[in-house]
Amino acid sequence: MVQKIVYDWATGKIYPDFQFVFSFKFRDLNTINCRINLRNLILFFYPYFGNVLGELWKNPEGLLFIFDGLDEFKDRIDFADNRRNTEPQFMCTDPECRCKVSDIVYSLIQHKLLPGCSVLVTSRPTALHLLKKAEISVWAEILGFVGDERKEYFNKFFEDQTVAAAVFKHVEENEILYTMCYNPSYCWILGLSLGPFFTQRDRKHQQVPKTITQLYSYYIYNILQNHGREIESPRDVFLKLGEMAFTGVAEKKIVFRNRDLIQYNLQPSQFLSGFLMELLERDDSIQSVVYTFPHLTIQEFVAALAQFLTPDPKDIQKLLSEADSEEDGRFEIFLRFVAGLSSPQSAWPLEEFLSPFLHQTTCRVIDWVKEKVKGQIGNTATKAGKRNLLNAFHYLFESQNKALAQATVGSVETLSFSGLRLTPIDCVALSHVLELCDTIKHLDLYRCNIQCEGLRRLEHVLYKCQKLRLTSNNLGDSGVKLLSAALRKPGCKIQELDLRNNNLTDSCTKDLASVISTNQSLTDLDLGFNPLGDSGVKLLSVALRNSGCKIQRLGLGDNKLTDSCAEDLASVFNPSLTDLNLAYNNLGDSGVKRLSVALRGPDCKIQKLNLGDNKLTDSCAEDLASVFNRSLTDLNLGDNNLGDSGVKRLSVALRGPDCKIQKLDLEDNKLTDSCAEDLASVFNRSLTDLDLGDNNLGDSGVKRLSVALRGPDCKIQELDLSGNRLTDSCAEDLASALSTNRSLTDLTLGANSFTDQSVPALRRLILTCRTLSLIELRDNRFSRNGENQLKSLQGTRSGLSVKM
Repeated sequence: MVQKIVYDWATGKIYPDFQFVFSFKFRDLNTINCRINLRNLILFFYPYFGNVLGELWKNPEGLLFIFDGLDEFKDRIDFADNRRNTEPQFMCTDPECRCKVSDIVYSLIQHKLLPGCSVLVTSRPTALHLLKKAEISVWAEILGFVGDERKEYFNKFFEDQTVAAAVFKHVEENEILYTMCYNPSYCWILGLSLGPFFTQRDRKHQQVPKTITQLYSYYIYNILQNHGREIESPRDVFLKLGEMAFTGVAEKKIVFRNRDLIQYNLQPSQFLSGFLMELLERDDSIQSVVYTFPHLTIQEFVAALAQFLTPDPKDIQKLLSEADSEEDGRFEIFLRFVAGLSSPQSAWPLEEFLSPFLHQTTCRVIDWVKEKVKGQIGNTATKAGKRNLLNAFHYLFESQNKALAQATVGSVETLSFSGLRLTPIDCVALSHVLELCDTIKHLDLYRCNIQCEGLRRLEHVLYKCQKLRLTSNNLGDSGVKLLSAALRKPGCKIQELDLRNNNLTDSCTKDLASVISTNQSLTDLDLGFNPLGDSGVKLLSVALRNSGCKIQRLGLGDNKLTDSCAEDLASVFNPSLTDLNLAYNNLGDSGVKRLSVALRGPDCKIQKLNLGDNKLTDSCAEDLASVFNRSLTDLNLGDNNLGDSGVKRLSVALRGPDCKIQKLDLEDNKLTDSCAEDLASVFNRSLTDLDLGDNNLGDSGVKRLSVALRGPDCKIQELDLSGNRLTDSCAEDLASALSTNRSLTDLTLGANSFTDQSVPALRRLILTCRTLSLIELRDNRFSRNGENQLKSLQGTRSGLSVKM
């Protein structure tokens, strides 16, 4: 790929603004073991630039540095701000300054060396975490072959188009192999490994590889079949070759020299040439031969194979655990191959030439995988924990050991990979596990970026879950079409489905509607943060009115809805619907007027309604008030413009004997102290949770509320007064009122203007309000001493939290 970039630049097809492009492979940089400056580093690889570098430094904007294969670099480049237990990365600012190669790369990426130049870094995904805190402006994923390009590759690889069609058909029918085909290198290995199955009559089609390990086993098998008779003891030679390969993986080394072959008692031969490529390398004007495996994954496979050839496997579990503990992912693929080689289907083709693997080794590998999976199942609180569990699932997939999988994950109820990017291949491994798990209840794939491609790998097993979280995965309308097929499966158990923020439009609502009207398990559907629009809701409403619809909770927040769809929304207030989220839309007063008619209907059972940020004013207050005598217990009106007059009208209804409102959100509604008396008048009713944050009640408003908080009938448990321009003047009133209050548990006073002058009153409030478990005081004007005085109360009562 990098060669193509350089070629296209040199021929004027891309990057016309760059005068010079310097391309380096990290595998070559590994050979430089001394301190060096950027000038000499360039001259080492580009000796003919000696007379012009001084001029190049003057115009860094015209320079592009390419560093290829970060995952192969033996030295660590640390971009983290907090470098505990490590030596800080040296910052190089002068191209003539001598330092480590890693420091030069680090300084170029961080724009400290030749600021203005551009840097392109390529890497396997396993090393991407190293760049997370680097000064990277653009990230790009190389997609490789997509769609028909995969088929085209095989058509060109095989002269016989019948064979090409047969190979591609097998690949297409196998999810893991088809997913691998995005990479041209993998296509090459697939072609070499699968071709003989469709060209040699003695091959049985049921033996065609179905996992990555099986595929590589046949890749090696084919080479052994052609070269295995050329050497007396291929097992011994392969063991030595594997030991060298393992050392290379451990040291991030993929180029081997004659001294490496001598160290492992290997000699260049026709047999060895089947596995190693010979390359000519220039070193100080002298050409020498170096050796490399055709692909890093082949080196990793040979390293894994060596573990099954060693005559003494007693330390293999220790070796696997140490490899697994490496955080940079260098052993990730190696470990998958080791797990895969414990499978008879992967082992037997190689055993024909290398003699049977030690049964003891296989058993120890299986035991290690078993303990690894069991130990990781409950350890997914961190991203690293989730990554480790995902790797363990890859081990299970490659092993194809059904008994092992069922013993380790057969009774799992919850799986969460939230925040971890899952590739299509990861989804295949996850699908394999879910297929063997009959107890799964909750699958959380929030922000895993699985997209439609990944969902296609999971679609056939998702029906097993009860709670499915697919938020922020860019599934698109085509993804919903796949998902709707899973929801229509007989025996579908999905009850809760979260599809927020997936770029869904009205085009997918027909598929959703067909599911909503027929699925008997789905009760909770969240479609928030998707541009469904009024037309999409119109289609959904037809299904929601269906007598077979079981939806109880519906999320339509930020769906680009206006008052034009209010009639359609009103028509869905059937007896089953109890929770409706319409926040962040543009329904306006006219939309609420239409909804309120339905909310007053005898069949309406809505208990929780979110109308936050819908451009509502006091004009709709009467309509809202008219529904307070129904089933409604939780109403969110935050981020609107109801004002004091709107609250005055609402308070009349809130005082009504039939009002059941327990939770009311009036955050950011342009409220002042003028409505404080009205608010105070509702404190003796059913209200337990009141959010008045980000208004302008001021000290005088809070003083009036304090009177109501003293009342014996006050039931308020949670009160938010953050961002209300409160000062020290109201602290005594709050402390006095709450000293006798026996209901308040959570009090939020953040983002106000309390100072140290309020500390005594606030301390008294915390100590005397015995029910208080949380007080939030962040973003006020306390000194460090004042904060410490308040925080010191945290341990005075069990469960008390003082947040500063």
